[in-house]
Amino acid sequence: MATIKVTLKRSSIKRPKNQKRTLEALGLTKLNKTVEHEATPQILGMVAVVKHLVTVEE
Repeated sequence: MATIKVTLKRSSIKRPKNQKRTLEALGLTKLNKTVEHEATPQILGMVAVVKHLVTVEE
């Protein structure tokens, strides 16, 4: 499977609780932190929920 790099670019302050929990589940806790995940449908769905807060590299 392909891997994707997800980087947190905007803060989670004043965001709905589901978006905060999604970022936490992805492992994104601080700004500019980058994590790698397998490009599974579940991970891509989580990224879609917070797409306005992160950048994604393939």
